[in-house]
Amino acid sequence: MKLFFLFGLLWWLLGNPFLALIVLLVVLYFLERRFIGLSPSLVRPFRRRSSIAKWRRQLQVNPHDVSARAELVRLLIESKKYKEAMEELRTMGDRMEHSAEYWSDLGLCELALGRREEGEQAMLKALEISPRVKYGLPYLRLGEAFAKTDAAKALDYLQRFRDIQSSSCEAYYRLGSIYREMGQPDRAKEADRECAQIYRSLPRYMKRRERKWALLSSFRSRGG
Repeated sequence: MKLFFLFGLLWWLLGNPFLALIVLLVVLYFLERRFIGLSPSLVRPFRRRSSIAKWRRQLQVNPHDVSARAELVRLLIESKKYKEAMEELRTMGDRMEHSAEYWSDLGLCELALGRREEGEQAMLKALEISPRVKYGLPYLRLGEAFAKTDAAKALDYLQRFRDIQSSSCEAYYRLGSIYREMGQPDRAKEADRECAQIYRSLPRYMKRRERKWALLSSFRSRGG
């Protein structure tokens, strides 16, 4: 009812129902982005593209700037341009051999490009150098990569991620997904319940970051 009232008010103020609908959708989008965060950002891709261009220019001036190349790799990975990110990473190998972040990024690209064995080796190398690299993210990505081919291995990796990120709703959401793929709905529902409990216990400043996963877990649990 509130939405109908708001739509009517906008129609009255703007004098055009189509313009009123557009304004209403824009308002709802910004509210959803501010308080929930399920919808994608419309601005971030443009900012990311601009930043990629900036770091490429920087590397043209100074090809040996490792920090600039590492930032470029991060942005390319965020853009899902894994092949380009891999090419940049290969130019850094001799200088970043002992960097856990380097091996983690390399492993992520390998996994994204469908090379699970190579990706797993790189991720395990990252974890060997630093078991808590990127707050355990390699474990999460390995769990996702093996979810459909080796459920037992995927669960083992997710359990390790959960040990590091005990307050991560995403870990429990992913865990529930794998249990469902394994045909264990009861354990999947238990993971969803744990996800909800963790979310309720989080301080306010952390709830914004974890809200997406808590909501997805809740929707899935209600749907059976």
